[in-house]
Order: sequence, then structure tokens, then C-alpha cells
Amino acid sequence: MKTYLEKIIPIAVKAGETIMDIYHSADFGVEMKSDNSPLTLADRASHDIIVEGLKKEFPGIPVLSEEGRDIPYEERKNWEKFWLVDPLDGTKEFIKKNDEFTVNIALIENNEAVLGVIYSPALENNSEPAEDSLDFETPYLKSGTLYFGGTGLGAFMQFKGDKYRRISVNKDKSNGVIAVRSRSHAFPEEETVFEKYGVTETISAGSSIKFCRVADGSAHLYYRHGPTNEWDVGAGYAIAKAAGAEIEGLQFNKENVLNGSFLVKSI
Repeated sequence: MKTYLEKIIPIAVKAGETIMDIYHSADFGVEMKSDNSPLTLADRASHDIIVEGLKKEFPGIPVLSEEGRDIPYEERKNWEKFWLVDPLDGTKEFIKKNDEFTVNIALIENNEAVLGVIYSPALENNSEPAEDSLDFETPYLKSGTLYFGGTGLGAFMQFKGDKYRRISVNKDKSNGVIAVRSRSHAFPEEETVFEKYGVTETISAGSSIKFCRVADGSAHLYYRHGPTNEWDVGAGYAIAKAAGAEIEGLQFNKENVLNGSFLVKSI
């Protein structure tokens, strides 16, 4: 797993840096896709970088990406291993320029997300000195925050200009229970789940950052009522699971890549 991470983290960071070049430009080249979701120049550029990088480093492993989604189930149902990619998760947040968008790469083995990398190139956190925990080098981050993890490895995060550190979920609810909810896709059904788990505070976030908030312990649970696609959740699933979270309602490499409701929790 470490060998995979050493190769895919630089690909994710390169894609994120390219996204930032477009983020600071005057024209995002926004178009609307058939499902009425937005598509930008950054989506396309990130897709090209990631797919080219993965095919170069792992020529025998197929890629399923949001921007290259039209692969028949009859073909992919026999895949034992594949890359699941969302080149730019949170395109709406990107267009709004609120910094909450991510690059997502996950490795799926036997229909389970076993490895994930999430790079949030614009979202920065305060940093304290950290120590490496896996004995390999990650790229220097010019900006943003990196999350990664996988089965048997644990989960980690890295800030701009710093080394990476191990993270884990927060099981302590003595000071209350925090839920993270979507900034762009809130549903009234969430309130029923929040009441069930005794939620005392909610925070909002865009894109796959919500998984990361549970993984790094800043929230106890994340419930999503509305639909998502598999590439929206693959990397977050792997990282949150590696950090110790319990996840209900998600499966991978289904005939229909659309997900129903799901729950990520530490308590």
C-alpha cells in the first residue's frame, strides 16, 4: 500500500496545483453537463493529469473517473482492482470560490475502497510541527491540505510546508457531539439522524472534506441523505475507514454508480 501512495500522492498534488492555476484565472470555462451539474476547465485538466499519471504508473489497473464515466457495467463488473477518481469534487464550491474543493483518488479492490488520497489545494489549516509515520516522503505542498490512508496503514494528514501526521477519529463525546453536513446539499431528513445520535453542534463543509472532518476528529459523524456517485465517496471512505470510522450504506462497482443515503461515524 505504501508503494501505491508514493506514486499516487504526487499525481493528486500535481492535479491540485493545476486546479489552483485555473482558480486564480479570470475564466473557469463553466459548462453544464446533462445532469445539470457544472463542468469547468479545472475538471478537465485535473482528469487528464490523473488519468495520464495512473496509466503511466499502473498500466494494468483500469480507471473509472467522473469525467470518463461511460464504461459499461459488463466490462467493469469483472474488475478485481481499479482506480476510482473524482478529478474535482465540489465544482460548485470551486465556482463560488470558497476553497472547499478536492482532488480524489481511491483504489478499489474486490469492490472495497482500500486506499484513498484527498488533496484540498486551497483549504489551509494551522500547523504544528509533525513527524513522519510511514517512512516515506510526500511532496512539499505549496498550498492546501492533504489527507491519505488505507487498509493496514492508518490515516494521515499534511499541511502546507509541513510533514504528515497520523490522524484518527474522535470517540470522546463528553463535550458534545459534532456533525458535519453539506454546504450545498442539506436535507431535512438529517435532523432525525442528528437527534438519534444526540448531536449538539453542526458544522458545514463542501466536497469530500466532510469525510476528512470525521477522520481527523473534528466531527463525530457525517450523514448524507441525498444521492452521490461512487467517485464522490471512494477516497473519503478509504481514509475515514483507515482512521477508525464506521461507515454504513456505501458499496462500490455497482451496476448503478449512484449511492443512496449513507452514514460515517466515530461513535
